Amino acid sequence: MFNIRVERVLKKHINDVFEMLVAHEDYGQLPGIKSARLLEFGREERNGEGALREVDLGALVFQERITNFERSYQIDYRIESSKPLPVRHDIGEIRLTEEGEFTRVVWVSKGHIPIPILGNLFFDKLFNKQGAAGFHSALKSIERR
Repeated sequence: MFNIRVERVLKKHINDVFEMLVAHEDYGQLPGIKSARLLEFGREERNGEGALREVDLGALVFQERITNFERSYQIDYRIESSKPLPVRHDIGEIRLTEEGEFTRVVWVSKGHIPIPILGNLFFDKLFNKQGAAGFHSALKSIERR
């Protein structure tokens, strides 16, 4: 099982951080992401609850559904499909809280690569390492903008 948790305080206003996290069209500017596109619009907001996005990391492409969306404070998502590796995604959460003029971001992703033996021994560990590094890099990049 992979269990990624990244917490970082960004020297940016909460609304600015939130907008950068939901703007799929700008994901290609984040380290490690080749591109992202919106496959289905959200119910009330374009990138809000119900939206389906495809994110291309190069070695892995996945489709994630926004399952809960509270403007400026919360984005929950679930990976619905991925290739070439399958991903069973249990939790995807991004929580933002104001700390004065800054924003605390807590990003959690939990799941499993359901490949016998290799999933547990190799791929889940790789996901932990690469996922945490990717989340950290994305948040650093957002802070620099």
